[in-house]
Amino acid sequence: MTESLLIAPAPAASPTARALLREYLADVAGRWYRLHRQRPYTEEEFERHLAEMRDEGLGVLLVARRAGEPAGCGGLRRLDAERAEVTRMFVRPAHRGAGVAPALLNALEETARAWGASRAVLETRLDLTEARALYARHGYTPVPAYVHGPHAEVWLGKELGPTRQKR
Repeated sequence: MTESLLIAPAPAASPTARALLREYLADVAGRWYRLHRQRPYTEEEFERHLAEMRDEGLGVLLVARRAGEPAGCGGLRRLDAERAEVTRMFVRPAHRGAGVAPALLNALEETARAWGASRAVLETRLDLTEARALYARHGYTPVPAYVHGPHAEVWLGKELGPTRQKR
């Protein structure tokens, strides 16, 4: 990676976070609607899903900036004493393949460790092959289903181990 990458928490209601979450929903939910409903994702559905995201109790939203430009985001929330859930992972298309997703995932895992979590978990879908490949490369393996719903098809987890020391 030759361009600078900065990852920091951002309020989910900030204009930058809101724009990234809008793109996340357009991409991820848009794919689901085209695949399962054979129609586009509507503005009304987007607004409803965005409101649900605000109410779901996200612990932290990290925003990645590459060369100063918002490049992606990822969320984390505490499920219980041992587990933190990785959620809302998204990288803008122009920044894919530049190391943003692995850096975001590592930052989320470090945050989970700092919270005292010993395991990171996540749920994803079968059609999100790029996401599943990323998680597999980073040591995520299948775990029992811990949430249910139409969008949860694959459940993955990873033992986090101790906090990494920065050099």
